[in-house]
Amino acid sequence: MNIETVRNALLCCTIINYGILIVWFVFFMFPHEWLYRLWGGWFRMRPEQFDALNLGGIAIFKILVIIFNLVPYIALRIVG
Repeated sequence: MNIETVRNALLCCTIINYGILIVWFVFFMFPHEWLYRLWGGWFRMRPEQFDALNLGGIAIFKILVIIFNLVPYIALRIVG
């Protein structure tokens, strides 16, 4: 496995993960009431808790994507 293969894999993973992040954000913003009725009813959350949980999840997911996909990709671009 050479550097080019790893670099391409990291780029693909970054694109896929940012796609997931965008879909999560769109579903959180637009059908918010529908999602709250679905998940909030199952787990007995207030709307504020639901919003905080989703925004925290989005933030943690974004940080993890940056740390484990984007930074190694940029480092391999610089090195190779």
